[in-house]
Amino acid sequence: MSAVLDYFMKFKELGVFLVSMIPIVELRGAIPAGVALGINPIILCIMCIIGNMIPIPFILLFIRPIFNALKKTKMFNFIKKLEDRALNKSESVRKKSFLGLMIFVAIPLPGTGAWTGALIAALLNMRFKKALPAIFVGVVIAGILVTVACELLKYGVFTSGFMYEILQFIK
Repeated sequence: MSAVLDYFMKFKELGVFLVSMIPIVELRGAIPAGVALGINPIILCIMCIIGNMIPIPFILLFIRPIFNALKKTKMFNFIKKLEDRALNKSESVRKKSFLGLMIFVAIPLPGTGAWTGALIAALLNMRFKKALPAIFVGVVIAGILVTVACELLKYGVFTSGFMYEILQFIK
């Protein structure tokens, strides 16, 4: 176990970059890990945005044919559940198209993000030229939000009386 941690510490940027590509975790999990490892926040944010975006064109282009092929196998129920879950979250995207997809991806909460946004865009038959920029802008916004939040947490802004003092000052 110690050898694995030593290896990860030597190549922490690569490890965080790879984590940002993983579905569900994406940059929302990679950035806090990078902050904990002491990576420069600007480099970290850029690196995680790039890592988060690498799988997205492939998802947009190939997920429908893959799902259609898998529906012909015993995985039908699993694929149907994935589609239904993504489509349940797609109402704002369907109504507002580019802006809806961008906001959906930008919100740094579980169940949102680039992977789910790309799946929704593909299932709604959004054009690649429209979906990819919306997802990219959403990922950039999410990356900045998560990086700023992690940096503020690192310096105790949310955990000390500092926020209380700011709110008292604003009053």
